[in-house]
Amino acid sequence: MRFAAFIAVAALLNWVPCEAQSHLRPVSGVVTDKRGNTLPGAVVELENTVDLRVRSYITSKDGTYNFAGLNDDADYTLKARYRDHWSDSKILSRFNTSPHPEVNLTIPID
Repeated sequence: MRFAAFIAVAALLNWVPCEAQSHLRPVSGVVTDKRGNTLPGAVVELENTVDLRVRSYITSKDGTYNFAGLNDDADYTLKARYRDHWSDSKILSRFNTSPHPEVNLTIPID
């Protein structure tokens, strides 16, 4: 009986246990070559390491990309491709508490 009352009160207050709460966050950055020149038209791939979903983004004229709506309870792997060249992979960790994390990627071309 007490448990049913607790559930009813929790539902009225729209309460969710801490481990079940999830917030959304963005990640953005710039894709450059090894000389620091931006690479418009590079493809950035973002993979959720929990469910393995992959999203992609084509960089803008200034070489920037932006992903929104990422779960803060998952890690993400980012890498970029320009023509036949790839950047090293970088991780956006769930422990990164920055409200607007930035992950810059470098593709080893001249």
